[in-house]
Order: sequence, then structure tokens, then C-alpha cells
Amino acid sequence: MMTRVRSAVSSILGGMMSSSAEENHAHRADPPLRFQYCRPEFLALSPDEVECSADHISRPILILKDSKLPWATGYAEVINAGKSALNEDQACCEVVELRKRPEDHSSPSYTPTSRRRSSLPSADILETIDNPEHKELNFHYWGLFDGHGGSGAAVFASKFLHLHVEEQLQEVLEILQNPSLQPPTCLGEDTTLHPLHPVAGCSQRGLSRAASLRGAAGAPGSPNTMTPRFFMEKKIKQESLVVGAIENAFKEMDAHIGRERAVYLISGGCTALVVIYLLGKLYVANAGDSRALIVRAGEIIPMSNSFTPESERQRLQFLAHLQPSLLGNDFTHLEFPRRVTKKEVGKRMLYRDFTMNGWAYKTVQEEDLKFPLIYGEGKKARVLATIGISRGLGDHDLKVHDSDISIKPFLSCSPEVKVYDLSQCERGADDVMVLATDGLWDVLSNEEVAEAITGFLGNCDPDDQHRYTMTAQDLVMKARGVLKDRGWRIAGDRLGSGDDISVFIIPLMHSSSNEAEAS
Repeated sequence: MMTRVRSAVSSILGGMMSSSAEENHAHRADPPLRFQYCRPEFLALSPDEVECSADHISRPILILKDSKLPWATGYAEVINAGKSALNEDQACCEVVELRKRPEDHSSPSYTPTSRRRSSLPSADILETIDNPEHKELNFHYWGLFDGHGGSGAAVFASKFLHLHVEEQLQEVLEILQNPSLQPPTCLGEDTTLHPLHPVAGCSQRGLSRAASLRGAAGAPGSPNTMTPRFFMEKKIKQESLVVGAIENAFKEMDAHIGRERAVYLISGGCTALVVIYLLGKLYVANAGDSRALIVRAGEIIPMSNSFTPESERQRLQFLAHLQPSLLGNDFTHLEFPRRVTKKEVGKRMLYRDFTMNGWAYKTVQEEDLKFPLIYGEGKKARVLATIGISRGLGDHDLKVHDSDISIKPFLSCSPEVKVYDLSQCERGADDVMVLATDGLWDVLSNEEVAEAITGFLGNCDPDDQHRYTMTAQDLVMKARGVLKDRGWRIAGDRLGSGDDISVFIIPLMHSSSNEAEAS
């Protein structure tokens, strides 16, 4: 086993699973690809342009041409320097209508395109949304998906995740449309939402018990009257319903990939960074190591945390502690400062487990010679010597090299969701949110990105609607650098990013025209 693991580590530390599953597909009769490789639809590239974009030597930066995205959002991307044959990043930007679901609604797999809006909404749809007599809501959606082991999962998620979000939000649509409602504790088929009946739809038995515990059953002085001592129900904010819908959408997306891989080839996995604007608030959902950042009035507001094997060490170790069978007989959940050697058995060495942030000493035993659950440091840290992320979508078939040990149980598809209330702050033309895959953040800090954005926008014509795309292009160029004798170099002669890079620049001031929905 040690030979297998060392072989896997040596081939992976330079770049995570660089070979693409699509390349091998030509030699396989089955299964068929779920989706062919493509670039984001809103780029409107021809097949020849897609082919040219995959040049690892020149690495051309792709930007929006004639198409427009909601809020005049800017976008730019560039392929890696040879890590994988294709650009495994994907992106999506949509405006999606929320309508009351018919009784015979279909699953997201069969959602007709008429239920979503393109980047340029038609006049009749805009009239419907602006008409106060109509109760439909719409949400704005931006998504970045950083693929690995092939582009299949990233392409799949870019086409379906917003539909899963739509489906989950439809479950609470009536509550979102009526701000005065307290969400019912329980929903039944005959539920009628009403401000005076917060538990409408619950069983009569459950309702009577809840009422009696609140001292509300029976007339004063009756045997059933009780002095209220505690309350059974928590008050749930509507914001929490949106967060829950997004969290469920990610889980459904991951399960969707799992189901369809039985029929189609959906290669690899992907991280997912999604921003949703609904009712005056931005919801930022992150599962992976891409990053979202708000730059507003000179202030830097991080809107996501990066999830890596190191940052999630304790969660991973705790899972391995609870289910040691997931490690086979080859790995240990304990962490040591370095690999333990056989000659150190019986000696005391620093270690830590899932209960610890600090370090302590333990006597080394034979079982401590097993390979560590998390191996490497920083960008080279790997789960089970295989993969450098700890959250994302897909990877259902990923196993430790030359073994039957599955990686999937350690990879969470659950996002962390952060909320930013745009309706509570003033916004200028230079206030933006930047979303980018880790190819940007590997070489540029939050401060460098914010300084670059502020400086570039400050020199642009405020009336130029392309200024945000040019800002995205400038960021990608700063992270990619210039090809020299010693590789791609950026400012200060530092090594530039050799990874795929994708960047959205979302101007926050453009949300003002949509905030009438929240009133």
C-alpha cells in the first residue's frame, strides 16, 4: 500500500488529477458523455473560438463580446498553463422566475427553458415582473464551478444548479411573497398560509398539544388552561428559509450527478461558488476553495471561506474516527508534523486529533505508521493522498489510487452561506463583488485584488457599461502574468498562476433597480 500511495502522491502533488476523463472517452464505447465540453453560454463562442481558447502557450483571455449580463456584470477567463487539456472552470449567469408550481411539476432534469430567463429578458417578462398585480418573484444568479479530473461535473452543475435552487425556493414561495407571515412549523396538503395561523397544516393532535403547552387551549379557568412556561416553536426568519433552500439545492445537485452517472459519463467533480440576489439580499454559497469578496467604499468584506483539507482537518478526522472502516487498513486519522518512521515506534512524538487545535505528545505505535488522512501542506495538502479539496459536487467514483477506498464520504457537498443586505447600504459605481476561482487567489491577496479593482475602475468612464468586464480582464491578466524564460511571471517577478482562472465582477449599484421587489 505504501508504494501505491507514494506513487499517487508523486503524480498528484504537482497538479490535481491533470488528465481529463474526456480524453479517455474516445477509447470507450460506453457510457456516452452527458454534455460535450463547452465554454459558458453567455460568451457565445464559435467552435473555432473554443478551440483557440485552449491554447496553453498563448493563454488568450476570453471576455464578453456583444452579449450583456444582468447588472452589467463583467466576466473574463483564461485556460491553465498545461495542467489539464481543457479549461475545467465553468460559469453561469441567469435571471430565474419563481412561479407557483403546478401540481404536475417536473423535476429539474426536465425543466423547460420557458421557466428561466436568459441574460436579456424579453419585454413581456419584464412587464410581468414590474406589474405589482403579479406576485411572481425572480432571483439573479451567478455561479462559478472549478472542475477537476475532467470538466463533466462542472459543465453539469453549471446547467442545473440554478434549477435546483429554483425548485427549492418554490417550496417557500408563498411565504417569501408575504413578509408578514411567520413560516408554518409544518406544511400539509391542505395548508392555508395566514398570519394568524402560524402552524396551519399541522395535525390537529400536534396543534392542540402545542396550543395547550402555550396555555392557549380552552377558556380561562378551564381544566386545559395552563400558565405558559415555555414555547415549543422557534421563530424562523424568511432569510433562513432562503439559506435552507440553497443548502438543499446543493445536496440535490450532488445527488443528481450521482444518479445520472449511472447512464452518462460525468467526469470528475467541481467546487461551487454561487451568488443569489433575492428580495434585496445577496446570498453567497460556497463549497470549495473559490472566493467571493465585496469591495465597497474602500472596505474589503470577505463573503466566503475557503474549504481545504487543512481548514477542515477536524471534520475529516472526526468522520474517520467515527467510521474507521472508511480508511481501510492503510490510513490513520491522526496528524503528525511529519511522516512517522518505523525506528520511532515507542518514542514520543507530537500529534493532534479531531479534538485538538494545539499539539501534544503521544507514544508512537505500529498503527501510527499508516499514511495520514491528510497529507501535505498548503496547496499541496491532499485527502487520502488523492484530492486537494474537501467540499464540492461530484467525485462519486473517485478512489484512492489502485485501491477500493472511496474518497466521496469525506467530500461534503454542503455550502457555507453568507448573507449581505444590499438594501441597508449606499452603493456607488465602483462598489463591486468579485467572484473568482482559486487560480486568481493562489497568486493575489484580497488586498491586491481590491487595490487593482479600485485603481482600474477609478480610471474608467463611469458611463461605460463595459468597464466591469475590462476590470475582470485586468484581474485575470494580473494573475496570469506574462510568459518569460522562467515561465509565467507577475508583478515583482513572482510566479504567475498556472491554473484556470475565471472572474465575475458584479457592480452592486445595479441592484437598486431590482429592490422594489423587496418592498
